[in-house]
Amino acid sequence: MRTVGDLVKVRAFYSVTSDESVYDAVQRMAEKDIGAVPVLQASRLVGVFSERDIMKRVVDEGRDVSSTLIRDVMTAEVIVADATEEVEKVLKKMQKNRCRHMPVVSGDRVIGFLSLRDLLFADLEEKDAQVQPLNTYVHYSPGNPSNT
Repeated sequence: MRTVGDLVKVRAFYSVTSDESVYDAVQRMAEKDIGAVPVLQASRLVGVFSERDIMKRVVDEGRDVSSTLIRDVMTAEVIVADATEEVEKVLKKMQKNRCRHMPVVSGDRVIGFLSLRDLLFADLEEKDAQVQPLNTYVHYSPGNPSNT
């Protein structure tokens, strides 16, 4: 079983600081084609800023994106995944807490950031790897030259 630490160790993640403007954060998110980012202050996780925050706390409230700071609209209560947790466990954690993005931590340090899509693809790859030997076993026919 793969851990979420295995998934994030080979990929970069992007973050913002709590004193950045919503405009600057959205520009970077659009440039990188990502829907959420961890919010760090002095390398410490203080929140998550997502498309949902933009819609509910910026657009819906009529805030100015240039003058509104991330700290005023981010989600401050963050559920995290420990790097040692298995993909399936983190998927269940996301489902239970109704979140689509999750920081991955090792100790008190953020080492990555995963989306629900990232975890679903990883889970699918894992399930496919489990099914392949079963498929071969079921379709094996002794004496059939195509088995080699």
